[in-house]
Amino acid sequence: PQTTLLFLSPKELYTAPDSCKGRCEEPYSKEDECHCDAECESHHNCCEDYYEHCRPEGFSSSRDAISDQELLQVSEQLYGADHNKARPQDITINPQYRAAPDETDDQEDRSPRPLYAFVNEKLFSKPTYASFIRLLDNYQRATGREEEVTAEELREQDTFLREVMKTELMKKLFAFLHQKNRYGSEQEFLEDLKEMWFGLYSRGNGEKDSSGFEHVFSGEIKKGQVSGFHNWIRFYLLEKQGLVNYYSHNYNGPWDSYPDVLGLQFSWDGFYKEVGSAFIGCSPEFEFGVYTLCFIARPGRACHLSLGGHGISIQTYTWTKSTYGPGKKYIATAYVISP
Repeated sequence: PQTTLLFLSPKELYTAPDSCKGRCEEPYSKEDECHCDAECESHHNCCEDYYEHCRPEGFSSSRDAISDQELLQVSEQLYGADHNKARPQDITINPQYRAAPDETDDQEDRSPRPLYAFVNEKLFSKPTYASFIRLLDNYQRATGREEEVTAEELREQDTFLREVMKTELMKKLFAFLHQKNRYGSEQEFLEDLKEMWFGLYSRGNGEKDSSGFEHVFSGEIKKGQVSGFHNWIRFYLLEKQGLVNYYSHNYNGPWDSYPDVLGLQFSWDGFYKEVGSAFIGCSPEFEFGVYTLCFIARPGRACHLSLGGHGISIQTYTWTKSTYGPGKKYIATAYVISP
């Protein structure tokens, strides 16, 4: 047989022994000082730049890629599995004034009545709701103030994660991600959820003052404005205490049952939120699961889903200034894109 000689430039011929550049999926050899084969992650012996060169989307091969079509299918499955969501008779909302695009930043209260006319608080005794609500008072809302995490708060995080993992919705999400080679076991998934959502990082001046969960669900105040705060339960509880004042909405989703989606204008204790989009009437595990799906599948980009036959997009961002392991990033934010 004819032999073809390839004349490679030296830098392509000699890859650095401690790098995966040009070595992805290279067969394992124990002589190598670090590895770039598909198994290196489970053996914890990948080269440091393995993720940079060999896992462009955070997965190892094209069959593990999550397609746009699969996102539509799995999101419909999660939507169908949200057994703890509010029924139509559980919530009455009063959206009142609809703000035009040029009115969302003018900080005018155009809705005299509260957004929530009625919420059946029996919902809040369901285990995922009860454990979620206990987490909401664990945070200092000002960025730049160090979060003191007590043993009790860590237990509350574990309880919430344990309760959501019991639901069919989160089991379906795990099954999908497991099939896509993202997680080897439910325990591994659980531990990663804990880090990505509850791991602390600094939004202020070096203090461990924030986490994905705090930002998205509880809300923060940064530079005199409300930051994050995308959760309906938190909104309802604070509105009931007179701490949140609903001003208007700029978007009301096409759903005629729950979860619905609203884009809101409101003030929280005098701090303004120009557009705070939120699912209305979903269970905590639904929001937690859908945001997690998009963070894993489409970090930093619009993630297109289907809920009850209607299209919806979620935007997530990763926290880029610190990581908790090779290629592992904290959640900076996640929210529904309101058109």
